Amino acid sequence: MAESVFQETKWIMNRYHIKANKSLGQNFLIDDNVIKEIVENSHIQKSDFIIEIGPGLGTLTKELLERAGKVICIELDEKMIAILKDRFKLYDNFEVIHQDILKVDLQTVIKQQKEAGQFTQVKIVANLPYYITTPIVMKLLEDKLELETITVMVQKEVAERLTAVPGERNTGAITYSVFYYAEATKIMEVEKQAFIPEPEVTSQVIQLKVRETPKVQIEDEKKMFYVIKNAFTQRRKTLLNALTNTHVFESKEQGLKILKEVGLKENIRPEELSLEQFAEITEKL
Repeated sequence: MAESVFQETKWIMNRYHIKANKSLGQNFLIDDNVIKEIVENSHIQKSDFIIEIGPGLGTLTKELLERAGKVICIELDEKMIAILKDRFKLYDNFEVIHQDILKVDLQTVIKQQKEAGQFTQVKIVANLPYYITTPIVMKLLEDKLELETITVMVQKEVAERLTAVPGERNTGAITYSVFYYAEATKIMEVEKQAFIPEPEVTSQVIQLKVRETPKVQIEDEKKMFYVIKNAFTQRRKTLLNALTNTHVFESKEQGLKILKEVGLKENIRPEELSLEQFAEITEKL
């Protein structure tokens, strides 16, 4: 009978005397079905180059290596680097970068791999450290990398915001950013028991399909995201008050004038706006 991921994980942890590092947000995935779902939904082929962020003990890495043309893992924890190198030394399509993902020049990594191999698509697959999920997702999108999809495990609460459509109940500033760059879908909910040690929260696997062109055409996208960010700094305020208080609108009068021109009522709240309406407000400023 094939060894389960749980047995394999326990064996590796014992062999290398490993404990999950809480400060790095480590929770080791031990559910065979979850791993299968992540890999299946990533639709990996031999012509794909995969970047895995925070591979840990390499549970997911093993499955990715069997299917992809090349897998590069980006791992910060030195102990994990040693395990990964030992575990996958016989794979010629494996490479590991010992660095903080937020400091890696992914543009160059992708360019080099595309030039060296016959890779047609680049995909991100990862069980992300929850304490820096948002900065990682935003880096992947804002760097405008040549990515097909980003399939990641995140905290359920964060997943709700990342996959919401602007104007829905769970909308936050990040919802607009993700929606601008990608089409987001939920794949599956993952209970705490799927990890050792168990995290304090339920998780969710989501997929971002990166758009070929952004959702709206705007001259200054940085300015638009500045407007959106300020709109959401004070959640209970109306859009008019939030943008006046943060000096995006020079005055309440200017704000009222712009809202009227865009066809919005003065007591509208930020989360009720579409991305297009935020783009219109930005153009009027």
